[in-house]
Amino acid sequence: MVRDGYLYGLTLLAVAAVVYFLTGGWIWTLIPILLAAFFLWFFRDPPRSIPQGEGLIVSPADGKLTAIERVMTPTGESLRLSIFLSVFNVHVNRSPITGTLRDVRYQKGQFLNALNPDSAEKNEQNLAIVDGDDGHEVAFKQIAGLLARRIVFRPKAGDRMERGERIGMIKFGSRVDVLMPAYAELRVKVGDVVKGGSTVLAHIPHLLEEPMLALEVESLV
Repeated sequence: MVRDGYLYGLTLLAVAAVVYFLTGGWIWTLIPILLAAFFLWFFRDPPRSIPQGEGLIVSPADGKLTAIERVMTPTGESLRLSIFLSVFNVHVNRSPITGTLRDVRYQKGQFLNALNPDSAEKNEQNLAIVDGDDGHEVAFKQIAGLLARRIVFRPKAGDRMERGERIGMIKFGSRVDVLMPAYAELRVKVGDVVKGGSTVLAHIPHLLEEPMLALEVESLV
């Protein structure tokens, strides 16, 4: 359970107790009790089994994979995977890889529907860039949606991050984009339902595989 769940839930239960004390009936207490139950459920934080193995990129969020695109970034061509989180999904976000957090960039913006393609550029968002231990860069962007009004991201630039580690959340409906090298081998497709920290999105081949192959070819000439 995320701490916010206890904060909202217990506060609303206290409100229900006050309402019952003032009115002497249960009817008017149902609204705060139901809201308390919703917040306790919404801020759930179930344990996840983190996949082990070199070069694996796991999903940073729960939700539905709505798009896979090739985009140009300052470092070259990348794959962008977009995950839509409905209000019914777990909203705790996790690190997709193990590495060092090189940069964090927060941007204020609008609150367009997270399914709108323009939300990736115009909405309030937080971009995290991680230098993986295997030498590959993977970035992920928390994007506020129509209902989401707060992005939480705890690590700071320079911090060590482990694959599947809890790093924050987006409150209520939202979207998370993952940017990875264009040569990553995808393990998912559009329409798949993914789970943060446990679903493998892609595998990145080891940096030494191609150079080693080149050396083997040269040795045969």
